[in-house]
Amino acid sequence: MSIDRNTLHAEMTAWRHDLHEHPEFGFEERRTSSFVAAKLREFGFDEIAEGVGGTGVVGTLKRGSGNRAIALRADMDALRINEQSDLPHRSKNPGVMHACGHDGHTTMLLGAAKILAEEGASMAPCASSSSRPKNGAKGRSR
Repeated sequence: MSIDRNTLHAEMTAWRHDLHEHPEFGFEERRTSSFVAAKLREFGFDEIAEGVGGTGVVGTLKRGSGNRAIALRADMDALRINEQSDLPHRSKNPGVMHACGHDGHTTMLLGAAKILAEEGASMAPCASSSSRPKNGAKGRSR
């Protein structure tokens, strides 16, 4: 089945707005990791591991019979910044903001995960999608 790109664009915009509205500090991304895990389940991923490295998520999509894989990853954490914006999707958490694009990175990972799940049977035997807590932190997941 082929994904309608306009529909996917609208979905991804809604996901990014949701993630932008609910930023969380590194290793505190409980809502974000739940959101990511729920989407991977919705897309039909075969395995979903939550709590990786604290709040990380790893989804595995098994396709084909070979031993090659595609791995995708994105950071999920936000920064200690007060968002000064009038946008309707501005941060609802005072003092926390997605100012470095991790909401967009996570959204792009989910978009790719959805495409792989729906159209990727001929692309790779296994695809792994990983959302990782806190970029550049000691003790981060690898």
